[in-house]
Amino acid sequence: MTIPGKELLFLALGGSGEIGMNVNLYGCDGKWVMVDLGLTFADPGYPGIDLVLPDLDFIERHRDSLIGIVLTHGHEDHIGAIPYLAADLGVPLYATPFTAGLIRGKLEEEGITKQVKLKVIERDSSFDLGPFGFTYVPLAHSIPEGNALKITTPYGTIFHTGDWKIDDEPLLGTPSTAAELSAIGDEGVLALVCDSTNVFNDHASGSEAAVREGLDGVIKAAEGRVLVTTFASNAARVQTLGQVARDCGRQLCVAGRSLDRIIKVAKQTGYLQDFPPLIDFETAMKLPKREVMIVATGGQGESRAALARVAFDSHQIKLSAGDTVVFSSKQIPGNEMAIGRIQNALVTKGILMVTDRQAHVHVSGHPGRPELALMYKWIRPEIILPVHGEMRHMAEQERFAREQGVPKGIVQQNGDLLRLAPDGPMKIGNERAGRLILDGDVILPADGATMNERRKIAVNGVISVTVALGKDGRIKGEAAVQIQGIPVEEDREDFLADARDAAAEAAEKGGRDETKLRESIRLAVRRRATNWTGKKPIVDVAVIRV
Repeated sequence: MTIPGKELLFLALGGSGEIGMNVNLYGCDGKWVMVDLGLTFADPGYPGIDLVLPDLDFIERHRDSLIGIVLTHGHEDHIGAIPYLAADLGVPLYATPFTAGLIRGKLEEEGITKQVKLKVIERDSSFDLGPFGFTYVPLAHSIPEGNALKITTPYGTIFHTGDWKIDDEPLLGTPSTAAELSAIGDEGVLALVCDSTNVFNDHASGSEAAVREGLDGVIKAAEGRVLVTTFASNAARVQTLGQVARDCGRQLCVAGRSLDRIIKVAKQTGYLQDFPPLIDFETAMKLPKREVMIVATGGQGESRAALARVAFDSHQIKLSAGDTVVFSSKQIPGNEMAIGRIQNALVTKGILMVTDRQAHVHVSGHPGRPELALMYKWIRPEIILPVHGEMRHMAEQERFAREQGVPKGIVQQNGDLLRLAPDGPMKIGNERAGRLILDGDVILPADGATMNERRKIAVNGVISVTVALGKDGRIKGEAAVQIQGIPVEEDREDFLADARDAAAEAAEKGGRDETKLRESIRLAVRRRATNWTGKKPIVDVAVIRV
């Protein structure tokens, strides 16, 4: 049992050693609180899977000491796992209005609004949870109500940044000023728990206002229809695109359910109040090309998102030669092939493409080195504890912070149990911090039997063999063999005949012990497949007694 004593503990169950799936635990005086409960998106190593969730086994075993889940902001890597995992934890969620609106929609979709208590905390407000005091501290980010958390405890104050940047001209919300952040530093901060995503960037991320100028230039120069793709959750960019549409004399059309949802929640919570009226797909296609601008989801190559459907002609929105697609988003590592597939399809149609390599059409929502240095100067922590990054990002931030004068630092990864106070920071243990997958409607271990079998099938294919045996133990008729994913192509029939022969020969020699008989047939057919293909397929064998 790991119940916090008279101490302040930290444990990441996601988001440390990876970008995405953020889950952080703070422990103090017998209680745990969770900060964020996110997911990540599956890579090709998880065939058939879209969403990957954190394994919360540790805190599920200690749920009696968990007293709440506090959310910093509404990005999927911070709130996306809530509809799948929060009900089992049985504790209230705390979020500011916009983030709460996004969460409420997720709970409604899953039909669990009565099972999960959602408490809305007003912007800039404070509340207490057991031995913890929480204050929401607004910071700029690419979504409304990006917040840091000032967490007070009997053993010191934590400043947990969440995702953030410095933006002198933010389009949505009012981030804390340098004076306000310095005042928090004046009170004394034990540890700065800080976003590491862009630590290798030598330049500040830049302002959203500058993106408007860049987009205006690109879209005013465009001859035909313009489609701009961006992250749906980047409501600041959506606001920018509404202004750009007006600047360029184009009517605005939105394509993508997640964009519809973000715009709805933003308006309900006081944002996007001057957003232009939207036109539907039919109207967009009837207007002269130079009078329409489409904002669409799918800039990361998602196969079911609006952009992919437009690129492959399965959407009501149609683009043709001379039209322009603007990628107003950063290419996330790992998505290169999926994005390239869509871009190639667009180029084949004669569509012009603009990315952040050709024009200033995107700025990041995470801090570069100059912004990190300012945060260290304002907060003046005793300890730097990097999160939200791969190991190389977090190790570099710890080194950089120490170089900037932060006295102590520690680099951790998912599962490392840390004591921050007293006498910290130090690693005092290691806890399980794995991954789960959402497979259809079922949550499974990411490296469990189902996924391992699926990976083997994806790599090697599968052969099904059915053999009928008479009472005398001899084979009746031919073995039935079916194959899927076996690379025999034009030799298919010859291979099937050879596999049937291998199954019959093994059946004749296999004896009456059915378990041994099935294994003998399985091995014989797999050896034959390996001889033909060099692969070792999964072979399923059924024996029928007649």
